Amino acid sequence: MIRRITALFLLGFTSFSFAQLGGESTYQFLNLVSSPRQAALGGKIITNFDYDVSEALYNPASINGDMHNQAALNFSSYLGGITYGTAAYAYTWDRRVQTFHFGVTYINYGDFEGYDINGVSTGSFRGNEVALSFGYNYNIPFTDFYVGTNVKLITSKLEQYNSIGGALDFGVMYINERLDFHAALTVRNFGTQFKTYVDLRERLPFEVNFGMSQTLEYIPLRWHLTLENLQEWPIGVSNPARATTDLSGNQTEEKVGFLNNVMRHIILGAELWPDRGFNIRLGYNFRRAEELRILDQRIFSGLSFGLGLKINKMKFSYTHSRYTGSANTSFFGLQMDLN
Repeated sequence: MIRRITALFLLGFTSFSFAQLGGESTYQFLNLVSSPRQAALGGKIITNFDYDVSEALYNPASINGDMHNQAALNFSSYLGGITYGTAAYAYTWDRRVQTFHFGVTYINYGDFEGYDINGVSTGSFRGNEVALSFGYNYNIPFTDFYVGTNVKLITSKLEQYNSIGGALDFGVMYINERLDFHAALTVRNFGTQFKTYVDLRERLPFEVNFGMSQTLEYIPLRWHLTLENLQEWPIGVSNPARATTDLSGNQTEEKVGFLNNVMRHIILGAELWPDRGFNIRLGYNFRRAEELRILDQRIFSGLSFGLGLKINKMKFSYTHSRYTGSANTSFFGLQMDLN
């Protein structure tokens, strides 16, 4: 059954599945991780179906009644002085209408000094982007399948240039309660720019992800496996910094083989004591590790780890993610039970 649902979604969106990774589309902030918990598990985890109201920012199929009256605030000190964060809230209207979800994702690129073509200062300027989302989930009657969608309004201001866009996220999740097994598929950022920065209409960072997770029967651990960016193959490109030169001065580019391309689609995560008041989380992102790998140096790129702690009606989360030896990120989160 999981194979049938996966095939239907992939076939339904094949016509829109063009390659879009970093630098190839606008509004790239839409694909940043939504919470410290997700970041700690390697990023782009889409199979959690519990109290975590921030999860629905990435997969609307995860919206459920346990999120009722839960509010979350997440903040990350990102690379190069960039800061970004998310906010989320869910409310269950009644058993028939089920649960609505509201979210905000923002990024602040900081202050820049502007200069004209003659090198004369034009003053400082800022850059920031915001996405507002509204989500809804529906349990297909008499089945273990949940489908959901997010509707997003996107605004972007980069110096004197402004852009407005809209996008849809689609998600489907299968839950086997007997095995405590979840499988999910997301199709994200299907949309367009309503207003362009100039006269060029740019594509949005379209993305297709598939994930699975399960809690082990005799060990309080939940494993996660995500296959990211399924809309593109191959995903790897040669790194010019890894080209080799022989004694005659001839250069040979780095070769990205089939197995290397496969591994770059994989994200692994594990959460110890997932249902307790204290959690330990660990993740590994193979694409980030390979793209930021430095020859002859061990910098642990792609690795992330975090903690979760519940105190009364508040849940605190922290994650540290490794990128390079000189640039890593921290992610902080607070979720409040307003019931």
